[in-house]
Amino acid sequence: MENGIIRVSLSKPEGTVLGISYNGIDNVLERRNKFNNRGFHYMAIADDRQRVMPTAEDRSKGRRLDFDEAVLITNPSNPELQGEVDDKYQYSCENKDNKVHGWINLDSNSNESVGFWMITPSNEFRSGGPIKQGLTSHVGPTTLNILHTTHYSGKEVTMALKEGEPFKKVYGPVFAYLNSVSSGHDSQALWSDAVQQLSEEIKSWPYDFPNSEEFFPANKRGRVEGRLLVQDRYMFMNYLILFYKFYNDRKELMFLIFTSRHIQGGSFVYGDNAYVGLALPGDVGSWQRQSKGYQFWTEADKVGQFTIENILPGDYDLYAWVPGIFGDYKHNTTITITPGCVIQLGSLIYHPPRNGPTIWEIGIPDRSAAEFYVPDPYPNLINRLYIGKPAHKFRQYGLWQRYTELYPSQDLVYNVDVSNYSKDWFYAQIPRNIGNNTFSPTTWEIKFHLPFVIRGTYTLQLALASATRSNLVVRLNNPVARPPHFSTGLIGRDNSVARHGIHGLHRPYSIEVPSYLLVEGTNTIYLRQSKGLSPFLGVMYDYIRLERPET
Repeated sequence: MENGIIRVSLSKPEGTVLGISYNGIDNVLERRNKFNNRGFHYMAIADDRQRVMPTAEDRSKGRRLDFDEAVLITNPSNPELQGEVDDKYQYSCENKDNKVHGWINLDSNSNESVGFWMITPSNEFRSGGPIKQGLTSHVGPTTLNILHTTHYSGKEVTMALKEGEPFKKVYGPVFAYLNSVSSGHDSQALWSDAVQQLSEEIKSWPYDFPNSEEFFPANKRGRVEGRLLVQDRYMFMNYLILFYKFYNDRKELMFLIFTSRHIQGGSFVYGDNAYVGLALPGDVGSWQRQSKGYQFWTEADKVGQFTIENILPGDYDLYAWVPGIFGDYKHNTTITITPGCVIQLGSLIYHPPRNGPTIWEIGIPDRSAAEFYVPDPYPNLINRLYIGKPAHKFRQYGLWQRYTELYPSQDLVYNVDVSNYSKDWFYAQIPRNIGNNTFSPTTWEIKFHLPFVIRGTYTLQLALASATRSNLVVRLNNPVARPPHFSTGLIGRDNSVARHGIHGLHRPYSIEVPSYLLVEGTNTIYLRQSKGLSPFLGVMYDYIRLERPET
């Protein structure tokens, strides 16, 4: 088939796409990367994630590192790539950002450069929600559209169907977009055009051309509107403590307290920038493990208002979480979407987990370990794309090896009165390398001072951002107490450390601490990750908070 712009070759009778001819390129799908024909060497997956890539041949000549996906480029066709690490997982992306990525041909036979892009205007059919991570584009050149994956989550997100269980789901459509620009090989012009095309596709979603009765057009879908507010009876007290600690100027302190009470509503705060979504009915937070149904997500505005559009008919629970607020929200009523409906939910009140005032906290409850200390990469094991980009520093290879260098014999000790989690809390609790490819479990300590102990029950709110075949054991003031005060048991197959991630599945825990376990003066919480068979086993923390009993 051809229309004067492209020619598409299909197999008969299967209908498989065999080749696409465009702008002087015989077949943009040709796997053999002929320099004089295709030349797709420049990859772009975001405004700040674009680069000239090695070739598949460069990888085959390189040195394999700790796992097959990671290769040190040692003899590349492009000398500028000498000494870099290439690993497809360094280019992973969250679903919410995985909308357009692809390749640019800067060496076409014609006088024009060509772009090949994968555009996904909706994530409704993808598994795991908005921050589920998956692959994008990588050396090949390869461009993927990941519809379902267990990467960064493990078998908990596996789509397992029981014998005889009916299953029906529409994946896509997705859009393969080709563009070109006149001489000058302007990669940014092609990228900008692809981003603009993405905007057009989003406006056109759901498409009106599919003939399948299983694909619902806009007039057969529904909409949900509402507002999310957060009520935490100790939040105002915590604002007072926080602002007193960091601001010495009395006028500034009073202004910040006034802002908290009056602009944010006093006993309520807005669920600003909350992620709000509809997914199959389930337990609180179950959306991140769902793969069979559809999910529809949006981000609330600064005052917590949200609109979720183009929802397929069916029964859903409404889930949400607010960056900076501990825990997950779930609406208490199942929502039924019918064709053309508009459901007004009004104001929804989220009461986050809370048993008493905060004594201290470590980290930010944002489902990620990005705020903690991420070490510098080894100079001989870098991906130059991420040099000078702190937000992507965790994507570098080999960072896990830095832990043993920083703590060769004694594990991390964090003093809440003097330590800074951005400098003193390593981004992942992983085993120590003790030599001869042998690894040892690690025990981290949190030290804090209590001027007095209140009789009752304290609460340790602890959220993990990721876990890989780990068992986190918690003890108080006795590093060898048996049984331990708390244990997660064996959890997780996220593999986030090895795959250059900064989070996987989110796992929150509320741990009761009887007051008799604490003492006046210095106390120590021992966090032991008891599995040590591999350098990639371990946990990433999201947030830790100690609460005292109510008085």
